[in-house]
Amino acid sequence: MKYDMLSLLKNHPFAVEAFFDTSLVFTFAAPKHEIEKLIPECLQLDTFKDKWAFIAIAMVQTKSLRPKGFPKLFGSNFFLIGYRVFVRFTNEAGRTLRGLYILKSETNKSKMQFWGNIFTHYHYTTTDITQKQTDGILEISSSSSAFNIRVDTDNNENVFLPAESPFSSWKEARRFAGPLPFTFTCDPATRKVLVIEGVRKNWTPMPVEVVDYHFTWINDLRLDDIVLANAFIIRDIPYYWKKGKIEQWNNKEKNSKGY
Repeated sequence: MKYDMLSLLKNHPFAVEAFFDTSLVFTFAAPKHEIEKLIPECLQLDTFKDKWAFIAIAMVQTKSLRPKGFPKLFGSNFFLIGYRVFVRFTNEAGRTLRGLYILKSETNKSKMQFWGNIFTHYHYTTTDITQKQTDGILEISSSSSAFNIRVDTDNNENVFLPAESPFSSWKEARRFAGPLPFTFTCDPATRKVLVIEGVRKNWTPMPVEVVDYHFTWINDLRLDDIVLANAFIIRDIPYYWKKGKIEQWNNKEKNSKGY
């Protein structure tokens, strides 16, 4: 995070609010040594049983996204996809914050790509998104991003965990279904960390049955032993992100141990 004017704009200089109609999240687990190479030194992996680390793909239908406090008529509706790692960061006060490190961001509108890349470090690109709901089966796909998923959104009570999931129950998996309130961007040159805090209401993840899925992006990571850990959907969420806060990272050694 350099401190010329453009970079300062990227540091979330004002709060932003939106309404999430839905947020569908696929979470993948892999041995922690495989995922550790994807995150910067200032962060620690958020792990399960000190073995598994997690990458999540969140597909979010937002409504009225705008600077916080502005009337809704100033907002816009976007489909957003975030590819992120579950991490932790110890701040200057010694508090350990649980959150996300963004690997990649996509949206269905060039307007969001333009403004998102001015006011964030999330490296937005624009992609095509197709959504279809038939007899309780939600299908989301993209030709450009080469993914396709189908989930049963009607059956939320008798859903089995994915066969290879490291979790033994949905209660256990729920710990890794958010909310993870913080998002982090690191500058190794200055040892500064940008911390963005998200605030939400009505965060009630419901498990969904995965009928089928394919993410070329996941395959291209070439991670050994990566498995689908869980899939949840969250609906009707008022959400806002606070103005960014800069923290100094003082740890001299990286510790990848989580739970």
